[in-house]
Amino acid sequence: MTPSTFAELDLLPRAAQCVVRPSIAEDVPYITAIYARFVETSTATFEISAPSESEMLKRWQIVQDRDLPFLVAELEGYIVGYCYASQFRVREGYRFTVEDSIYVRPDCIGHGVGKALLAALISECRDKGCHSMVACICGINIASVSLHTSMGFKVAGLLPEAGFKFGEWLRLLIMQRQLQ
Repeated sequence: MTPSTFAELDLLPRAAQCVVRPSIAEDVPYITAIYARFVETSTATFEISAPSESEMLKRWQIVQDRDLPFLVAELEGYIVGYCYASQFRVREGYRFTVEDSIYVRPDCIGHGVGKALLAALISECRDKGCHSMVACICGINIASVSLHTSMGFKVAGLLPEAGFKFGEWLRLLIMQRQLQ
């Protein structure tokens, strides 16, 4: 199955459990394909042009080099979602605060994949000594807000008209959860 071919998963039983595991470099083509759909079709990211596989590999390596988690959800051998933590801001005083990023294939949203990914990410970041996690949610993204709320995140701020995509100004909702 190629990274951009998703139809075969419709044949899988919905009761199957996804496995969350650390990502490896060989997962990057699938990660790239998942993210590209969000970039091209949604306001879940302010990125306008989908990054190449080589660019995504660089981004993956930055997370690895900072010893932060970059996880994938695998279902019946297929990558159906991914998440990672990055340093919230570059200045040293922010070193204990991370920002989460989570992307789940559209055909797998609503089946617990995002929750499994975020739960594992929170646990790993806590184990690494991170103090808090921030979610920066672009536009109106009810699924992301619901997921983060269900995992103990609270609204920390709202930036109206923070980004521009698809011909409209979009807000940025900031949510935060303490980890320690």
